[in-house]
Amino acid sequence: MDRDLLEVTIPQLQHYYATHKYSVSQVVDWYLARIHRYNGVYRPLEQVYDADARALAAREDRDQAAAHAALWGVPIVIKANTSIEGKVTTNGWEGFVVPGHELVAPRDATIVARLRAAGAIILGHTNMPDFANSDTTRSSSFGRTGNAYDVRFSPGGSSGGTVTAVTGNMAVLGNGTDTGNSIRMPAGTSALIGVFPTRGLVSIAGIAPLDWLLDNTGPIARNVTDAAIALGVMAGEDPLDPGTQGSAAKAQPGPYTQYLKRDALKGRRFGVPAFILAGIGIPFRGTPAVVPDMAAEKHADAEAWALDPRTRAALMKAIGELRALGATVVIDDSVLPESFARRTARVATYPYGREGTDLFLKDFGPAEYRSSADYERVMGAPLGAPMIGAEPGKAEFEYGDIRIRQRTLATDPDADRNFFGPRRRALQEYLDTMDRLHLDGYLYPSSQMPPVDETMPQYGQVTDGPHSATSWVNMLGVPAVVVVGGFYESGLPFGMEISGRPFRDGDLLGFAYAWEQGTRHRHPPELVDKGLLPD
Repeated sequence: MDRDLLEVTIPQLQHYYATHKYSVSQVVDWYLARIHRYNGVYRPLEQVYDADARALAAREDRDQAAAHAALWGVPIVIKANTSIEGKVTTNGWEGFVVPGHELVAPRDATIVARLRAAGAIILGHTNMPDFANSDTTRSSSFGRTGNAYDVRFSPGGSSGGTVTAVTGNMAVLGNGTDTGNSIRMPAGTSALIGVFPTRGLVSIAGIAPLDWLLDNTGPIARNVTDAAIALGVMAGEDPLDPGTQGSAAKAQPGPYTQYLKRDALKGRRFGVPAFILAGIGIPFRGTPAVVPDMAAEKHADAEAWALDPRTRAALMKAIGELRALGATVVIDDSVLPESFARRTARVATYPYGREGTDLFLKDFGPAEYRSSADYERVMGAPLGAPMIGAEPGKAEFEYGDIRIRQRTLATDPDADRNFFGPRRRALQEYLDTMDRLHLDGYLYPSSQMPPVDETMPQYGQVTDGPHSATSWVNMLGVPAVVVVGGFYESGLPFGMEISGRPFRDGDLLGFAYAWEQGTRHRHPPELVDKGLLPD
């Protein structure tokens, strides 16, 4: 079976089922065997649901004559911040796995319900850092996940568990979540396709928030076709997520596979953001309006990561390949310059963190705590700072000498100054630049540096990287897709990201497909079943 199932695509898998070469149960058993063989070394799955997966596989085998949905019999994994009915939503945090007080989901997240309805079989929950708040994958609930191409190295974060499972052929695909880079950067470190949909195209209801105003979810897959199929299943309006309202009328019509053309890059134009090449930082979650400009710029400078020479070289090589496929690439100081980065850095969401957490717990928390206040009362301890917008025991977020109290977005008189206004202006500059230069998208690395060796100190300390410069995509809510850009001399993957116009997700997938078919960069990692995984 290894020859047929390693790197199998969804269309190939469904062909095997249709011709009765393999049953769903056989395929699920094959994936579970790989998980149990390699999970002890790479640790991508925090919880494995063997019995549930086998029971569903047997049921699907009995229903072979029935009409099959898009993901019928497809083994998948779900990130640990995404609710699965009856399972613990650990969110990577030890505070949600306290015996007797676990965060057991009362129902499925919307995307989980849609994936199930399409016939997908969930194999388990994947590891992630606490609250999804890190550029690597090390959690207090489970420990560290290693990169499938070399376990010593980071898979990135926060969707590191999903990418290691999918690239290591322990699942066909999975979901990631992304508040600042957490689908895209890990996909890049692991030679995968990572899709950040236009914000509002896919519901985030049932996903524990890091920042509900920036959070997004999308598919992570080994190839563009599988990603397009999965996105079609996940997308759609949802009354539990008001951000999806009206998205059906704005989105390109499905199925997304119709946009996958080998010549989709011919005649297209892409710009390389100047601020990324210059290593100019955009602080995660932005800087509130009350913070003076000078202090805001210092904050941004402190968050900056220079573009590593190895990554710059990999990008330039990829640009040459893109041009060979018929595209034009514009590298110019006027393409999203430093002023764009400074403007985007003012899209501030810190004052509204607790509101998002309370909305999540209201609908997807356990009976004993349906709000952050309930949790603190029941547990006698606060939720983690990223979920409530303040350090434990404090009512306010401290920004130097400035104190920022949590607010409700709809009633905050400063909401336009903090969030809506800066986002509107930054998005307008993004789109105006596309119009002025006749661009179809922007092109840049998914990370500012290669994956880092977590057995060695980086910059004088244990790393929490690699780091990216892509949180601006979340702040604007525009779509982006990461493709396999190539490999570094070390043998570790280089990820290339393309962003586009809002609700033109199909076009982006088309660009990604043409790149994939024209370059064929991906090759699977060679896994080991014995080894030392450092904590």
